[in-house]
Formats: sequence, structure tokens, C-alpha cells
Amino acid sequence: MNSNSVKLIENFVSWQGEGPDSGRTMIILRFKTCNLKCAWCDTAVKMRISAEAPYELKDIQETINEKKAGLLITGGEPTVEKHFNDTVSLLNNLVYPVANVETNGYKLLELIEESNPKKNIKFIYSPKIFTENDRHSAIVLTKEIFKYENVHVKIVYENSDHLKSYLEYIHNNLPALAWNHRLWFMPEGTNRSDLIRNAGTVFDACEKYGASFSSRDHIIFGFV
Repeated sequence: MNSNSVKLIENFVSWQGEGPDSGRTMIILRFKTCNLKCAWCDTAVKMRISAEAPYELKDIQETINEKKAGLLITGGEPTVEKHFNDTVSLLNNLVYPVANVETNGYKLLELIEESNPKKNIKFIYSPKIFTENDRHSAIVLTKEIFKYENVHVKIVYENSDHLKSYLEYIHNNLPALAWNHRLWFMPEGTNRSDLIRNAGTVFDACEKYGASFSSRDHIIFGFV
């Protein structure tokens, strides 16, 4: 694929449903491949059954201009080897008011270094913490990305010992993530009922750790 086009499974205009730019009009660009297989992934079926198609950057730019939209790059995982160069191309070659990159952190540091620092990009790191090794890796990466003020940490909150241990570390050692509104918790669920049922626990966790609450509007209101 040349630098003038990228392969995606989705390209459409909607709204950001999570995190710091929730509610903002975005052109949503979804890559197919991911390096993880999370049991509760809300796009697993979509990624499996959807075919990739090429999209020209000039056409994406026209949509951004017409809709006055931000850029939302998601997946899958935008930083896996198959998609990394395309993600860099989108971030550096398009003109947009704001970009969000949703990532599990796979090659996040490399992506930050390759991206134009003059662009208004928010990197949304969503660590997946299921094991002790995951917890350790997430802590190491979070310490590395902490210095970048345009990196947010967004977590699907659950009552997991490994996750709680990670959050205790963040709370005790990197509290400015919460003070600067860069730490976000979301309820677990792939439908409106599950999200509402789990929201109370997440509000309590937000209060405990000083995080901001993200409601996952695209699932609750069904606009994606």
C-alpha cells in the first residue's frame, strides 16, 4: 500500500464515544488486525468478518474538511506492524483539528516519536491487564509515557487484583495523571444494560483514584 492510501475495515463519520473528546464529531478509521484477543472486545466480530479496503488520503481529507471533523484512529490495534506506517501517514499527512489514536500500547512510544509533535494528537492508551506480567508491563509503559502530556490512560474498569495493583501504583506514584484529567475509567459491557449496571462500581473507583468517568456513549446511544 502506498503512502497515499491506507487499508481499513471502516471509514465513516460519527462521534467519539469515549475519553477526553467524547461527543466530538470524528471521522472514524478502523484497522483490522490486533495483537490481543480480549474476551470482552466489542469489535472482535466486526474485525473478524469485515474485509479490508483501500481508502485514499485525499478522500479522507475531503471528508474532514466537509464535516469539520476530528480524526479517530482505532482498531484492531493501530500500532501493530501491519498498520504502523499507515497510522503515521494518517497522523502526519492529514490536516485536522484534533486526532485521537486508540491503542493498547503495543508500539505506542515508537508511534509518539514518529508523529509530528506540532499536530494536535491525543494518544489514548488502554492497557489490558489480565496477568502479573501485564501489570508489570503496563506500569513500565505508563512511567515512560507519563512525560507526554498528550497521552491519556483509558481503562475498562473491573474488579481485578492485577488491575487494582496497577491503579494503586498510578495513584501513589503518578497522581498528576488524575489531576490533569488524563486518567479515565469506563464500565465493562457490550450493551447499554451492562454498562449502566456496571457504572456504579466505576463511579466509586473514579472517586477513589481521582479518575474521570467515560460513559461509552456510542454503545449506550447506539450511534456506532
